[in-house]
Amino acid sequence: MVSTPQLPDPATASLPEPRTRDDATRIISDAVYAVVPGYRPLALDLYTPVGKGPFPVIVYLHGGGWRLGSRREFGPAFDGLTPDPWTTLTRAGFAVASVDYRLSGEAPFPAQVHDVKAAVRWLRHRHGELNLDAEHIVAFGESAGGHLAALLGLTPDHAELEGTVGVTGPSSRVTAVIDWYAPTDLLALSRHTPPAPPGGAGQPSREALLLGNQAQQVPHLARLASPVAHVSAAAPPFHIAHGADDRLVPSGQSQALTTALRSAGVPVDLHLVEGAGHLWTGADDATPLLDTAIKFAQSVTP
Repeated sequence: MVSTPQLPDPATASLPEPRTRDDATRIISDAVYAVVPGYRPLALDLYTPVGKGPFPVIVYLHGGGWRLGSRREFGPAFDGLTPDPWTTLTRAGFAVASVDYRLSGEAPFPAQVHDVKAAVRWLRHRHGELNLDAEHIVAFGESAGGHLAALLGLTPDHAELEGTVGVTGPSSRVTAVIDWYAPTDLLALSRHTPPAPPGGAGQPSREALLLGNQAQQVPHLARLASPVAHVSAAAPPFHIAHGADDRLVPSGQSQALTTALRSAGVPVDLHLVEGAGHLWTGADDATPLLDTAIKFAQSVTP
């Protein structure tokens, strides 16, 4: 009989060897935070300042319509910038965990939110050896990643969305959320006149690929996947930024979430950027937007 090989346990497995860049940033690449049988290992890259910690954490979640993208990407507006966004964030005093999650072609919702919650739990579980401040974790995402960041902030104790991926036990709660141009109400998003879907006319939309069906056909699942449906007075502070001329995810999505948060008494600031589209296209310079996000993160962490 052929024995089944044991999968490594991310809770105790040895970490990849760190390297130091520019004497300012310590990098651990390809750290596996969860192993789900049948799928690729789920990994993150961790950037920490060189020096005395522990450091507050930004969990960064990439965009790509839930179907594309990688933890190595911060969005095209920042391609080729020096310093890169990871260095900018570590120089501001943050550790940054840039997280991969299962894409919609690999698994339907709620796998994606299960994965990012598992990443938060793994960081809390191993915070001592990683020199992290486990009490101050900010979720930061753009587009589809912003959607997942918002769900992290709004559903810390939601059993259906918590899942059992990876390390269980520690909390997946986050201190605050930075949400850039994210979908927040999938039922309303599907009612807008959309641009051409990923495969062209007649093909499923991005949200249909995420949900496994058109949102109107699975309204319970679409609401479960919609941050606006989970707003409560217990939500953490939010910083939301959106291009006023976004045609892919209309800025009304961010305005709806802002209205819901304010109605619940949750601190939230909304920045609508005139002339900017999705991914900050049309914006003269996206670096001030990152600077504003950093100032917000600093205001909610030591």
